[in-house]
Amino acid sequence: MIIGFAPAAFILYFGPRLPFGNIALSAAISALFALIAWLLRGVNASGALAGFAIAFTFYLAGGTLERGWRGFAVLLFVFVLTWAATRAGNGRKAARGIAEPGHGRDAPQVVANVGLAAYALLLPLPPLALCCAIAVLAEAAADTCSSELGKAFGGKTVLITNGRRVAPGTDGGISLLGVVSAIVSAAAVCSLAAVIGALPRGATTRVTIAAVLATFLDSLLGATLEGKVWMNRVWLNNDAVNLLSTAAAAFFALVLCLY
Repeated sequence: MIIGFAPAAFILYFGPRLPFGNIALSAAISALFALIAWLLRGVNASGALAGFAIAFTFYLAGGTLERGWRGFAVLLFVFVLTWAATRAGNGRKAARGIAEPGHGRDAPQVVANVGLAAYALLLPLPPLALCCAIAVLAEAAADTCSSELGKAFGGKTVLITNGRRVAPGTDGGISLLGVVSAIVSAAAVCSLAAVIGALPRGATTRVTIAAVLATFLDSLLGATLEGKVWMNRVWLNNDAVNLLSTAAAAFFALVLCLY
């Protein structure tokens, strides 16, 4: 939980002094967002607190309410996309035993999926910081939408490593619908960010590519390392894979937007 609040605390302490009214209103809007996410069972109580911290960071990083809402709007869009994808075909996924728990994501899951977006905003160059943060959000949307829609409606599913047919929901499995969903979701997030000014001009395609590449890396890690036991210990669970994939999205975006 402390990890989720650290970026906001850093900005409040080391960043430019913001009017108290701005801070209070930003906190109120972020709290409302977290409450709605909890009521919709997109997150549980700890996940709602983590979501509040990340939303609050986006507002604070903007410096003013007029700029802060842009990053928050992208975060909200990602939540709506992933919430809808998770519930799409839920009966079919439940019958297969691969549906997500009904209580929503907890704090570690929220931080693993979108927490690095808040940390990316701390980078010293604002345009690059935004590219990396949006790449993290786009990868999170692409990963969830491809996985959830693929599990429900994807049809033929194969391992990304060798093309062997596997059951939907298998770690490292991909389907045509899942791949298309990943590309469309990442493009939608980046396009929205560009339209509302949360992403620098000309960076949309490069950040989309970064997010999609990281989504494929997520599947590759799922097929090769996730859940594997070494020295009587599982070293990479799903949260660790998600964290590594979002970190890769930020790194890919940094490289592509620099060069």
